[in-house]
Amino acid sequence: MSPHISADHGSVRARLSARRTDTRGRIEALERDFDAIVEANALVAVDDEHDPDGSSTAFERAHVASLLEQAREQLLGLDQALERLEQGDYGQCEVCGEAIPVERLEVRPAARTCVRCATARHRPRPGPRRR
Repeated sequence: MSPHISADHGSVRARLSARRTDTRGRIEALERDFDAIVEANALVAVDDEHDPDGSSTAFERAHVASLLEQAREQLLGLDQALERLEQGDYGQCEVCGEAIPVERLEVRPAARTCVRCATARHRPRPGPRRR
């Protein structure tokens, strides 16, 4: 764990817990929105393909489902960050082992890698050479 983080363990835990609470609230709101969309669509009992509003309803349902999935992934990441904090691994890059800068952790508290390793992982690999 980074020396700055070990000295500030309590405030890191509080920040992660607050983000977790916010994320859980967003999940609950999105679940209500999703259920309302499904319920409203079931009451109308229309065919998405032939109803002029069906495609927008399907899009809205898919959009909320996507946001819900992202929020659940964020919650999982925050839970894992709290576990790393308790284990003493929080703030350490899982790839290179270097300390993750505090500034990155303030923006992305569930970050598992430093910027260099995260960038390298998402960099496109060169494809086969064309002749």
